Amino acid sequence: MKVGIIGCGNMGSAIAKAIATDKQINIYISSHNSGKRAAFAEEIGAKFLSNEGIVKTCDFIFLGVKPGAAAPLLGELKAELAGSVGGVLVSMVSGVSLGELEAMAGKGRAIVRIMPNTPAAVRHGMIQWCANAAATEENIRDLLALLAPAGRLDEIDERLMNAAAAVSGCGPAFAYLFAEALADGGVQCGLSREKAMLYAAEMLSGAAEMLLRSGKHPGQLKDEVCSPGGTTIVGVHALEEGGFRAAAQNAVISAFRKSQGE
Repeated sequence: MKVGIIGCGNMGSAIAKAIATDKQINIYISSHNSGKRAAFAEEIGAKFLSNEGIVKTCDFIFLGVKPGAAAPLLGELKAELAGSVGGVLVSMVSGVSLGELEAMAGKGRAIVRIMPNTPAAVRHGMIQWCANAAATEENIRDLLALLAPAGRLDEIDERLMNAAAAVSGCGPAFAYLFAEALADGGVQCGLSREKAMLYAAEMLSGAAEMLLRSGKHPGQLKDEVCSPGGTTIVGVHALEEGGFRAAAQNAVISAFRKSQGE
């Protein structure tokens, strides 16, 4: 299988790293940053191709450019898109709908929208997807198998894609901010920066696994940590006093509104 990635920014690179775990897949990348492209290609064993070459050659064509660049880029590739057969266009472009992509790339083209997040690079991503009518069951099956090393995949109604992106796409940045704040607190209490960051990161990883594996409501898991009159409930109270819950909700809502163009 031949996979091409146009645009190797943070998201394109994360997907490429996950796909590269299967050494039988040939990966081709295109990026305007030639220095970064060369180093990254060497890292994952990919080869260079022009945008036109990727469209003509690859079974899956991942589009990882900024939203404003999608229309001009696909416009430049209009002839190649019209002439090539079989290549599925896989868009990682935020806020650009299947209908808009069809208008740019041609209605006969199989198109899948995915919304990955950067933890895909370490095989713990969350990827939502939806497809147009031209995408066959075989196209979908092959794409899901291709992306399986990146993490968990979930089909979603396209109208909910921006909401999903606000939670799992933007969420890693929110989680990193929380981890940094926890570590800062640990340092203030006397821990070394290295140990405080390690403890915060491992705690977040373990708490996420507990939430996924136990099937329990997060409120119940929180209650199980909070002993009567103990240290944790005091800390929870401090978070609530600081508006922690509302701030987290507002972060998601603000990101969603931005993606909606509000």
